[in-house]
Amino acid sequence: MDKTPKANRLHIALLGRTNVGKSSLLNWMLGQDIAITSPVAGTTTDVVEKAMELLPLGPVLFLDTAGLDDISELSGRRLEKTAQVFDRADVVMLIVEADTWTADEEAVLAEAEKHRLPVLAVVNKIDLAAPSSEYLNFLAQKTGRVLTVSCADPAKRETYLDELKKQLLAAAPADFLAAPSLVGDLLPPGGLALLVVPIDLQAPKGRLILPQVQTLRDILDNDAQALVVKERELAAALAGLKNPPSLVITDSQAVLKVTADVPPTIPVTTFSILFARQKSDLAAMAAGAAAIDRLTPGDRVLIAEACSHHALEDDIGRVKIPRWLRQYIGGDLHIDTVCGRDYPDNLADYRLIFHCGACMLNRREMLSRMARAKDAGVPVTNYGVAISFLQGVLARSLAPFPAALAAFEKAAKNA
Repeated sequence: MDKTPKANRLHIALLGRTNVGKSSLLNWMLGQDIAITSPVAGTTTDVVEKAMELLPLGPVLFLDTAGLDDISELSGRRLEKTAQVFDRADVVMLIVEADTWTADEEAVLAEAEKHRLPVLAVVNKIDLAAPSSEYLNFLAQKTGRVLTVSCADPAKRETYLDELKKQLLAAAPADFLAAPSLVGDLLPPGGLALLVVPIDLQAPKGRLILPQVQTLRDILDNDAQALVVKERELAAALAGLKNPPSLVITDSQAVLKVTADVPPTIPVTTFSILFARQKSDLAAMAAGAAAIDRLTPGDRVLIAEACSHHALEDDIGRVKIPRWLRQYIGGDLHIDTVCGRDYPDNLADYRLIFHCGACMLNRREMLSRMARAKDAGVPVTNYGVAISFLQGVLARSLAPFPAALAAFEKAAKNA
């Protein structure tokens, strides 16, 4: 992995009516032609994603969307995808033209307010029409942040970009500028984390998977040490250490063997649980696991994965978790599986949602998914939490996180 994952970038949604110059603005910011531009309305179809390093802000991901007033044949589907960006955007850039304000712009502000998103109003094409001072004051009152640009003036590009960076830095949410730690706060300086990484059919050839790579990087960023072993070498690795590790982190699928091999004095958790803490609300995920005890044969549950991949014979979401659930409740469940950005509207139809660690989603989108489930009255749990529960070792896996363990125990008591 040689680039910052998309999920760790500040997500900036470009929204506006057709032909206000969203794609031209994106090309101008990037200094390249990544988005198609045309005087014909409705050129942008799906959401166009483009990553960029925007220092001193850091890694960002621009989301270029279809025009809000698109009336073409495919407009319904386009606008549906445009609306979905509010669930994952950290900041909204509302692109407007001079002295023009319609119901479409009002709708963006209403949706942004609903999602508690900061909005930066960008008056584009000022080379064609300069905005009035009254209009700029109006925008400032509406959004609190206003920028004027002209993509047709390359001499001023750096000046405009510097102002854009300042505005975005001021608008960026606190949890991006000071992102929650993945594992560093669980390790003392110089401490050792022992990572247990099974090499099975799902392991990609010649590399580690993203959660393992990100965990290693976080350990190094926090001046700690890492030792990586397969589950079969765990006992030998522990025996060969002069001092015990500060923490053992395992793939969820090996948690039963790992907790058996690791002395009870050494803390153990899973990669998936670490990501649940960083990307969402671990306490809520832990409480959601208590709902497994309320499942009965025939109940409908949802398994949601943030990435799309070809399922193999021992796939965790499509094979192993369903098998462990059947064994635990003593019968079959009706299991629906979704992947990628798919997340159904009919969440109320499910008794429980099982979600992956969300290494491919940003924190905003994962919290949006949990909020939708809460509104539907459906508990959500995490792969790592659920697997530890089904294997009977959840108390051990959650021990490093007392608040999450307490949330589970309270939910289990009230079940």
